[in-house]
Amino acid sequence: MARPWILEYDTTNCTIGATITLIGEKWTFLVLREAFNGVRRFDDMRRRTQAPRQVLSDRLSRLVDVGLLRRVPYQERGQRARLEYRLTEKGLDLYPVLVSLMEWGDKHAAGPAGPQVQLTHRDCGAGVHLQLSCTEGHVLASPRDVTPLPGPGARKIA
Repeated sequence: MARPWILEYDTTNCTIGATITLIGEKWTFLVLREAFNGVRRFDDMRRRTQAPRQVLSDRLSRLVDVGLLRRVPYQERGQRARLEYRLTEKGLDLYPVLVSLMEWGDKHAAGPAGPQVQLTHRDCGAGVHLQLSCTEGHVLASPRDVTPLPGPGARKIA
C-alpha cells in the first residue's frame, strides 16, 4: 500500500481542528441543537440542556463572540428586558454538521424505541437525510468514493 500523501503535509491549517476548537464540546453542541430546534431563551435552554447556569452562560457568550449566535432583546409585558439567542448565517451553516451527528446517532446510538426526532421537509413532509455529492451533482454512495487532495491552504512539512 502506498504511503498517504497527507503525511507530507502540516496539520496546523486543518479546518477540522479549527472547527473543533470553536464547537467541539458537549455543551456547545447541545446549545446549538436547541437553537436549531427554535429554543431561544436562556431559561428554556438551561432546562432542555441541563447545563449548569455558568456553563450555559459561558457557551452562549462564546457562540455570540465567534458569530454563530446573536443576541436579540425582548421584553414580555410587565417584565424586565431580556435577551434571546438566534442563529446567524454562520451558525445556520452548521446545520448539516448537527444533522450528520444526529443521523449517525439514529443509526448507532438510538435506544430500542428509535430516534427521538425525525426530520421532514416542510413543503412535502418527506424524510430528510444528508448525502454527499460532487459539484457535478453525482451522489456518492460511500466515503470510499472520495479522494482527498491538497487544497490551496496545504503546506508541506519542511
